[in-house]
Amino acid sequence: MLDTATYTPRLKAAYASSIRAALKEEFAYKNDMQIPRLDKIVLNIGCGSEAVRDSKKAKSAVEDLTTIAGQKAVTTKAKKSIAGFRVREEMPLGAKVTLRGNQMYEFLDRLITVAMPRIRDFRGVSGKSFDGRGNYATGLKEHIVFPEINFDKVDEVWGMDIVICTTAKTDAEAKALLKQFNMPFNS
Repeated sequence: MLDTATYTPRLKAAYASSIRAALKEEFAYKNDMQIPRLDKIVLNIGCGSEAVRDSKKAKSAVEDLTTIAGQKAVTTKAKKSIAGFRVREEMPLGAKVTLRGNQMYEFLDRLITVAMPRIRDFRGVSGKSFDGRGNYATGLKEHIVFPEINFDKVDEVWGMDIVICTTAKTDAEAKALLKQFNMPFNS
């Protein structure tokens, strides 16, 4: 069994040992607190019209996201009723989870080294998906690229949103941070 009190994820150790120093040198920071770091990773699965027809689909999405993240996912619910989409207020429509600390570094490591290479016709992720404040958003068409998901037990293949929030002030700083973590940018 893993001793979580003394365990440090691989990417967290790499950040502390070499990535911080490389970023400090590249951007000439005067203070160590200016060096960008990962803040959190938010994962989201939206079931859409599938959840409207069958309420078990949202529960399935929560279970799959919990398995992928290693942390309990919460159900996302409709804020207001929309008659055209047959959606009622408080109807479950998907799942989300926010990862911080060691679980965040473990997920990023699995995403970059295991899940992304398993994507069909993968040529890297877009280097333009930053929001202007140092946060990066990407999506996956199939959540089954993660090895934790048993392909035989999957009843529905979901798309998945991944938002990586950093403390970087600019997109260039955030992109440099993610490049240091070996994020496969195509541009």
